[in-house]
Amino acid sequence: MRRFFASGTVIAFGLAFATGALVAEDKKPPEKITYEAKPGPVTFDHTKHVEAAKKDCKACHDAIFPQAKAPLDYKESMHKKAETDKKSCGACHVAGGTSFESKGNCAKCHVKKPA
Repeated sequence: MRRFFASGTVIAFGLAFATGALVAEDKKPPEKITYEAKPGPVTFDHTKHVEAAKKDCKACHDAIFPQAKAPLDYKESMHKKAETDKKSCGACHVAGGTSFESKGNCAKCHVKKPA
């Protein structure tokens, strides 16, 4: 009887794990996310960033972008705080980072709405 219980436990665990994996695979990330900001909204192209990270979601989640905190809640000093904390855009978009520096490149991300 004990042998059957152990096998049944393994099978039940395997089914639960497989079901969880299928659910995780079905969840698709947003292609683009737009953040409102005074200098103009920023549209984060998630698909482009996933390609840049070679489809390694853990490169950003949850260390840089905690998924539980979406959307981001940075205010006035967003860039300085993000760069200092190596969070959000400041993890890569900083002098010496893996992408262009945010300083002096405002228009690359902030797009003013036509009047």
